[in-house]
Order: sequence, then C-alpha cells, then structure tokens
Amino acid sequence: MTRQQLFEQIQRKRSYLCIGLDTDLKKIPKHLLQHEDPIFEFNRQIIEATSDLCVAYKPNVAFYEAHGPKGWVSLQKTLEAIPEDVFSIADAKRGDIGNTSELYARAFFEQMDFDSITVAPYMGADSVQPFLQFPNKWAILLALTSNEGSKDFQFSSVVAQGEQHFLFEKVLIRSQEWGTPENLMYVVGATRCDYIERVREIAPYHFLLVPGVGAQGGSLEEISKYGMNSHCGLLVNSSRQIIYASQGEDFAEKARVAALAVQHEMNKYLTEYLPQ
Repeated sequence: MTRQQLFEQIQRKRSYLCIGLDTDLKKIPKHLLQHEDPIFEFNRQIIEATSDLCVAYKPNVAFYEAHGPKGWVSLQKTLEAIPEDVFSIADAKRGDIGNTSELYARAFFEQMDFDSITVAPYMGADSVQPFLQFPNKWAILLALTSNEGSKDFQFSSVVAQGEQHFLFEKVLIRSQEWGTPENLMYVVGATRCDYIERVREIAPYHFLLVPGVGAQGGSLEEISKYGMNSHCGLLVNSSRQIIYASQGEDFAEKARVAALAVQHEMNKYLTEYLPQ
C-alpha cells in the first residue's frame, strides 16, 4: 500500500484507527474455545465487525508464535481475512545484521504478504535497510515508546548533526537517511504526547504509529492536534479497549460499538486539525 492509498482510505473512512489484534486465549470469550482455531475465529469476527471503521490491523506476532506452528497458521489466516484495502502491520519488532534482516523481510513481506513490519533500530542502518527494499512495503521504526523501560536509553543525551539530542531524536534524524515518508514510519507512544510536537519538528512528513490510546490512557485529541500532517500522518492503535469490549457472545458487536466511538472522535479531529 502506498502513502497516498493509505491517505485516501483515511479520507474515505474518516478514520486513522489501527486495531491491535493482540489475541490472548485467556481473554477471548469462552464459547470460542470450541472452535478448531479459536484465535482465528475471534479475529475473523472482530475484522468483519470493524473493517469499515479502521484503516489498519496490527497483530502482535508474540501472541501467535507463543502457540508454536499452529499459532503461525492462525496468523496467516488472520492476515488473509484482512480486506486488501486495509493496511496490515506485523508487530514483530525485528532487526538484526543485514543478511538476517533480509530473511525476516522476505518472511513477512513475501511469504506472508504483510504491508509493514515494526523494526528495532538499535543495530543501525544495515539492520533496517533490508526492510526498505520492497516496493510498497513499510518499515515502522521504534522511536519513542510508552513503556517504563524507555527511560533507560531513549532519553540518553547523544550528539547528532553536531548538537546534543535525546537518543530517540537521533534515531529520527539519522534514520531519515535510510528511508523516505513513502516507506518508513515511526512508533511514538501515545503517553508521550508532550514530545509529539518535537517528533513532528524532526519528521514532519512521516506516518507515526501511535500505540497507547484507550487502556493505556493516551490522549487522542492531543496526539491529533500536535501530530497530524497534510496526509494525516497518524495511525492510532487501540487494542484491548476494542477487542475485549465484551466477554460474551456479543463480543464482535461490542467491539464495533467501541471502534465506532473512536472513529467518531477521529472524524471530529480530522475536521479540526487536518491541514487544508
């Protein structure tokens, strides 16, 4: 999917919602456990109920590979259930030496046909660039995350372009030499709203994948006000608030209600904050 195609989907649906398919067997409704593949059945019904309200789905690969080979089957079936016009994100956080990253990229882009994959930047350019060699595929680089441990490294003081910066700022600055707004996005946690403006100063044109809205308490309005660019430039992820809105047989219906509430709010912010 190209940047323009993603923006057209945002405009058409009046939404920049990404739904995280972090599907946990311990949390899905019990009646689904009778299915041969309860993880896929849960995802299938969530996707059917919400695909007109969101522009992306983000399965976190850990929730699938924890089940071994059958988990990978569930992931592939889930990917195939996502409509072609909806952006797919493999939240796999890969990143290794060049030849290994190339194999990871082939696995998720050629074998599984995801649109994008999350990538860790710690090992530098040669670990990221293999993910940027596939036409209309995206690397989504971890930049500024919401977890408590982010303080261990991401706010360390380093030199970039002859000036002092936080490490996350250097990641943003340097990585723009590797990719473009057409194939490179950044992960910026929703609970880091006070830094969204700074991220936009450094990376004004790139899309940002923003987790942490909903259960984690990030402010959708602040993210939208300070993070939106001329192509919207935001994919705001919500997982638990939507997919676990109900533990009953009405779980898909309740997930739609929760997704619709977010979409309505996003429609408002697109009207208010999208540059004309």
